Amino acid sequence: MVESETRGFKELVEAGARGLGIHVGAEAIEMFDEYRRRLLAANEVMNLTSITDDEGMAIKHFVDSLVCLLGPLGARYDSLVDIGSGAGFPGIVLRIMNPGRRTLLVESVGKKVRFLRDVCHHLGLDGIEVVQGRAEDLAHDQAYRERFDLAVARGVAALSPLAEYCLPFVRPGGWFVAMKGPRAEEELADGARAASALGGAAPVVTAVSLPLGHGERRLVSIRKESRGASNYPRKSAAIARAPL
Repeated sequence: MVESETRGFKELVEAGARGLGIHVGAEAIEMFDEYRRRLLAANEVMNLTSITDDEGMAIKHFVDSLVCLLGPLGARYDSLVDIGSGAGFPGIVLRIMNPGRRTLLVESVGKKVRFLRDVCHHLGLDGIEVVQGRAEDLAHDQAYRERFDLAVARGVAALSPLAEYCLPFVRPGGWFVAMKGPRAEEELADGARAASALGGAAPVVTAVSLPLGHGERRLVSIRKESRGASNYPRKSAAIARAPL
């Protein structure tokens, strides 16, 4: 039996994070475990994740979410928005690690929104706002536009459309971090053009190897240098038809 098979979820998270130079305290570990249990229970009645084993959950969801802390901004932010939050990764994990930070979870699917609100309630995560809606609409709401130090996205969209969806939420001086796979460099040219049109600097790439051979992660970070034009983001159909 390999070593990882002898360790439980909590040990795997703690060891995996430590291997990346990230300390996770005992209280956060317990909250992660409760979050995991609620996710697995909800997953019985709705499709939230295809990863259900202890090692996969620990590394591919929880430790992977912590990789955001290895970007240029690290934990030096007061407000965060997670675009397309899904089951809450990385937004809820980062909020547990950084209590008291303003956190907005944006999700368009109603059943996922209900799950996110339930988890936040049961974990006692006051101050997290969960909003059902599309990023291209919410980014034009003055309550959210250019109000955040950090925007994160873990989705599978290409970098150019992700930048258009996310950078309008970021205040000048803040950062947008896209969590990408090992082929992220192929998207940098298009991403840089989009970033420039949206008031962003050239993308910065941070390469990270996930523990236990679970693959490579690329954090693509874009600093917001100036306010973007008010017409961005466009509607999703326009973004898909004519990326920046």
